[in-house]
Amino acid sequence: MTTQTQTLTPRFAVPSFSTVARHGARVLLGAIMAFASISYFFNLVPAPTEPMAPAVEAFTGGLMAAGYMFPLIKGTELVAALLLLANRFVALALVLLAPVVVNIVAFHAVHAREGLAMSLVVAALNMGLAIAHRAAYRSMLEVRS
Repeated sequence: MTTQTQTLTPRFAVPSFSTVARHGARVLLGAIMAFASISYFFNLVPAPTEPMAPAVEAFTGGLMAAGYMFPLIKGTELVAALLLLANRFVALALVLLAPVVVNIVAFHAVHAREGLAMSLVVAALNMGLAIAHRAAYRSMLEVRS
């Protein structure tokens, strides 16, 4: 009589910490950007009651005067946020958000320091996710002769 050893396989695998962190960062970044863009389109955040610094007023006034710039930026944020939240084309969404995030950080570093911490969190999420998806960018960054 021979005895067979049965191997028990779990019905589900426990995800690694890096997998959970990557998905958490993706959902958090998507939620932040979705909130920022939806609040713009639906005027959910009231206008500031305090007067703006002249440089901030000139900057935002210029973007508003262009007519298309704020809707383009916020529309890009919304599309990228929805892609992140749906876990589809994540590498593309991160590329779309990169220039927006760089400008958000620069704006807060130069003009509105009170929002700098949050903008750095957003930049860190974007950069961390880009590193996690670096394989998707490999062919773009290849040196060709």
